[in-house]
Amino acid sequence: MDSTVVSEYRPHLVAISFSLAFIGSLIALMITRRIRHKDGTLNRTAALTAGVALGGIGVWSMHFVGMVALRLDVASSYGMVESAVSLVAAVACTSAALIVVSGAPREVPRILVAGLLLGLGVAGMHYLGMYGMKIGGYIRWDLGIVALSVLIAVAAGTAALWLAFNTRSLASRLGAALLMAIAVCTMHYTGMGAAEFICTTPNRFATVQGTGLVSALGLGSVVAACAFAMAVLISVDLYAQWMQRSIGQQRRRTA
Repeated sequence: MDSTVVSEYRPHLVAISFSLAFIGSLIALMITRRIRHKDGTLNRTAALTAGVALGGIGVWSMHFVGMVALRLDVASSYGMVESAVSLVAAVACTSAALIVVSGAPREVPRILVAGLLLGLGVAGMHYLGMYGMKIGGYIRWDLGIVALSVLIAVAAGTAALWLAFNTRSLASRLGAALLMAIAVCTMHYTGMGAAEFICTTPNRFATVQGTGLVSALGLGSVVAACAFAMAVLISVDLYAQWMQRSIGQQRRRTA
């Protein structure tokens, strides 16, 4: 007989998910000034690094920590293929949004297009990730709340992009990162509010198994490893940029 799954959140993990969203957003927005060279050409490395910071850490890692924070009275597993695709989608969409707006930050149409790309990227990542979640049953969606979650992501993401690219002070960038984190987390938890988990199996705690699936218990380790790898990649790029600036400054002093 079908039954609704009881769920609750672990507050400390919810707080960690918000922290990841904020840190990823802040790193990405600090890198945005390097997405364009002085001659206006695209700095592909900086664009990708910002996309990994925002899409990979700020969105993808936040999402799955948020999923670990969700306690269900039914066993669950996650498909690694779907999770990997959702990571690529998040990085691609956030990188594209930052590239679009960096070309002319004061042009309203660019801000709107970039905000749309960013919002759809965040929402797309979320629902792709949810598609990869396997339980002994199914998920029933409230489409009205789903639409609201996408609208929140687009609206708040657009405002954060405008603030990040059209202000220069550290306080404003912190505010933009905070707004971006709020957008990502509000979208995620609103989207989760649209999901009703329905159990259809007699054994609620039988983990769904199969090729490419990882249990909810192992999900935290996978996410931590991926987040660490992305943080290392970002750190290497930032260090390389710092070394280039230092060498340039030394050459100018000795010239």
